[in-house]
Amino acid sequence: MPSNISKKSVTREYVEAIAIALVLALFIRTFVVQAFKIPSGSMIPTLLIGDHILVNKFTYGIKNPLNGDLWFALNEPHRRDVVVFKYPKNPKQDFIKRVVGIEGDRIKIVDKKLYINGEEFVVEQAIHLDPMIISGENGNPRDNFGPITVPKDSLFVMGDNRDNSHDSRFWHFVKLKQVKGKAFILYWSWDKENFSVRWNRIFDLLH
Repeated sequence: MPSNISKKSVTREYVEAIAIALVLALFIRTFVVQAFKIPSGSMIPTLLIGDHILVNKFTYGIKNPLNGDLWFALNEPHRRDVVVFKYPKNPKQDFIKRVVGIEGDRIKIVDKKLYINGEEFVVEQAIHLDPMIISGENGNPRDNFGPITVPKDSLFVMGDNRDNSHDSRFWHFVKLKQVKGKAFILYWSWDKENFSVRWNRIFDLLH
């Protein structure tokens, strides 16, 4: 009889330990940090296809995981932050881009050059791989856009790979409640084409 009680006690301890671990993992993923994989080249050279990153989910505050409402504010997104957010056209899909405009900023792009509030805004990581300049007269805003003002509680975001990024130039703004967090470190990188690990990128901090 004592043997059966002992076995039940051990089983119960294991079940409780697993349950606690699952609850902690869910809490951390929901409110603290979450892992994401980069599927596209829109953030080249900052992020490559196959990079795996960690996103700080509480750097801007604690949010309601169901609707994104802010429970407790800590910081606000700044220009140049790399953020993960729900794609406005399809909230089930996550996007990652760089913040270039915050509430009240007047955004204009002229022949690929980005201007904020009348002054050129240079992002050191941004690249242009296509020498052709699209006038914008055909409705394509890639190289010529605006001017437009970022509304309240919103962001204007762009990919670092400026000629190959589906971003705010095409669908305008990201609501702050759609932002999941700030990307801060690259913890794994897999080069699918060469079937190899990019060891030199692991643990790189994102800027």
